[in-house]
Amino acid sequence: LIFLRHHIDDALKYEYLTVEYPLELWQNRNDRFEHLKVVVLPKALNDWAQLRFQDFKTVSEYNFTLFKIVSQLKMCGEVITEDMLLEKTYRTFHASNVLLQQQYRLHGFKKYRELIGSLLIAEQNNELLLQNHDSRPTGSAPLPEVNATSSHFRGRGRGRERGRGNGRNLNFLGPRNNNSMKWQNPDTEQRQKWRNPGQSSNAGQAQSKKENYHRCGMEGHWYRACRAAKHWVDLYQASLNEKEKQI
Repeated sequence: LIFLRHHIDDALKYEYLTVEYPLELWQNRNDRFEHLKVVVLPKALNDWAQLRFQDFKTVSEYNFTLFKIVSQLKMCGEVITEDMLLEKTYRTFHASNVLLQQQYRLHGFKKYRELIGSLLIAEQNNELLLQNHDSRPTGSAPLPEVNATSSHFRGRGRGRERGRGNGRNLNFLGPRNNNSMKWQNPDTEQRQKWRNPGQSSNAGQAQSKKENYHRCGMEGHWYRACRAAKHWVDLYQASLNEKEKQI
């Protein structure tokens, strides 16, 4: 009796508060709601007759509505078999999918869950196919990533960075890398003399800043050590040639 009262509506609890026996409570509830089967049955039969697979956008929506109607019919005492579910789905395919409907029939499904599983897999594969088709025009190459660098930058900058990054593989790239190490240090007097023996250390720094300014527009590093990407350098050079225009 406690279990039955716990699972009924609050309004019904006060109505059956004086009932002392579970059988009496069950019979009273049955007399009160038994007529609902007669009310629900005509609408459920009509929904079953009007149900069509082609009226739904997705297989999941059709499956949910189908089982909702089937549960109402079973509550009213109607018998729904697996063959009825399969035939209902086959007969309500869209007219443009006649060949597809025949292929599913020839497959020989015995359970409705097998048919609905195949439909869900086919629907998912079709969505992926359309997404890949709409991602870019046919025959075009994929767009590069936003953080991708040019081949010019990878060839000059990264190779040297790996050679001197950890301080252990200084001779990995051979003698040429060692010369570049000396040449990249702005504080080495020997590098400045090697580049322009006629100038002093300060003059060499001023010359490097001037040359670097005319290459990428940024100061503070040597001209030969500039790692600005080639397309940025081209844009800056174009702005110098067209000072009258607003870039």
